[in-house]
This record gives sequence, structure tokens and C-alpha cells, in this order.
Amino acid sequence: MSARLREKYEKEIRPALLEELGLKNTMAVPRLDKIVINMGLGEATQNVKVLDPLMADLGLITGQKPVATKAKKSIAAFKVRAGMPIGAMVTLRNDAMYEFLDRLISVALPRVRDFRGVSTKSFDGRGNYTLGLRDQLLFPEIDYAKVDKTKGMNVTIVTTAKDDNGARALLKQFGLPFRTAA
Repeated sequence: MSARLREKYEKEIRPALLEELGLKNTMAVPRLDKIVINMGLGEATQNVKVLDPLMADLGLITGQKPVATKAKKSIAAFKVRAGMPIGAMVTLRNDAMYEFLDRLISVALPRVRDFRGVSTKSFDGRGNYTLGLRDQLLFPEIDYAKVDKTKGMNVTIVTTAKDDNGARALLKQFGLPFRTAA
């Protein structure tokens, strides 16, 4: 099964971006590199078992086994020791990445309450875009009855664009609904 957005990129988006950005070489056209989904859970410092449903939910959403992220250094004020598990993350590439982006744009974002579009200010200056989602129930794979606590997540879309303008044009072509100035 081939990803629908990958075919759309090859056939429609790449030629459109080549013209829009005024590039001469097709290899210079920005493309998606990877998507990193990160869920942090501060409560995991007191109770490591809280991490298991988080990992299961993230695995259902992405279709890939998440990796537990560990604290890099000890912080006494937060009762955190170096090496403690404090969250989970998944890195998606290739077809899995395109499938997730397709589900994010067409299914999850329209389910956000009072959705007016995603912020245009979440670019990092190097062509990467980070989007924060408030809870995991936006994805239809998650069973509402089994969720005891809603947890937010960060979705970072990493592109090969050199600057924010190239990345913004790429994501707009994919159909990411950016907020319009009112």
C-alpha cells in the first residue's frame, strides 16, 4: 500500500513548488524528512506505571512502537533523577510518515474543538514546524472508554527546506490548514 500523500507530492506538489519558489533544480525542492511525535509526562517521576498507557496510546496512533525518553540530568526541585523515564517519542519516516500526516490533516485536526487553523508562528527558522495537540482523543484509533487521563503531544514536522518560507509553502501544498489573519 502506497501513501496517498507521497504520490500527491511526486505528481503535483513538487512541480508546483519548483515554480512557486523559483528553483531550477528539482532536488532543491523542499520535502518531508521525518515526523517526530513526542509525549512528555511529568507524573512518571512519581509512578513509572503511568507511562504504560501513554506508550500504548502513542503506539496505536503512529502504528510504531514508541521509545521511552529519559531525563538527561537530575533536577531536585522536580524530583527527577538522571535516567528516569519521563515521556515517549516516535520518529516516523517514509510511508508511515506520509500516512500519519494524511490522518493528522484529514481526520485529527478537524476534530479539534473551535478549530481555526494551525499557527503560522511555530516554525523554528530552519524549515521545521512544531504543532502541539491538547489530547490524544483527536485520533479515532484511541478508544474513549479506555482513556483515564488526556495527554497532550508535540508533532514536529522536519523538512529539507532551508528556511521557513519553503517549509510553509510545502506544508500549505500538503493541505495543512494555517490560520488566516482576521
